[in-house]
Amino acid sequence: MSKYNPLWQHIRKNGGQSIKLSFDEIKNITGIPIDHSFLNYKKELLEYGYEVKKFH
Repeated sequence: MSKYNPLWQHIRKNGGQSIKLSFDEIKNITGIPIDHSFLNYKKELLEYGYEVKKFH
């Protein structure tokens, strides 16, 4: 189980064609801040029909 599964589930439940979340919103959803490992985990989102386009 990925540490970002709560985020992926949130996106699946609440996302439309696109979704925009702040770093604080992601931390509130997952309980953890985004770190550099997110670059590896973001590939998991493809299983939910989404992909990370950019973040800043």
